Amino acid sequence: MPALQVDKRHMGTDSTRTWGIGVAIQKVNLNQVPLGRNMHSLVIRNDRALYHNNEEKSRLPANSLPQEGNVAGITYDQVELNVYLSGKNMHRPASGIRGTVYPVVYVDNSAILSVSEFYHTPPPGFEIILFE
Repeated sequence: MPALQVDKRHMGTDSTRTWGIGVAIQKVNLNQVPLGRNMHSLVIRNDRALYHNNEEKSRLPANSLPQEGNVAGITYDQVELNVYLSGKNMHRPASGIRGTVYPVVYVDNSAILSVSEFYHTPPPGFEIILFE
């Protein structure tokens, strides 16, 4: 479950900031953001929605927009992508991607990303994916 530090000043409610976290297959074009516009990726974007094949698969509640100091994380079990906010499962799973997937994290339009060690323990059955 990759984790990232979300700073509201740079990645929050400002609609000009673009960011996403999720999974993608090797065919994804990482130069075309936002991801989730085709069948090659499944991501949660800065608008709180999870997208796959340009379809909104799920949406986090309005009161769950990442705030300064929150940690956003994901788990993927080959069927469902689940989003966690500061260690709490948001219970808004999304599915649809097929094949071998890899974690993806992106930012654009002056958004700032901070990836660090795990602050919260992964849920039972999941292990940390190391960034190298």
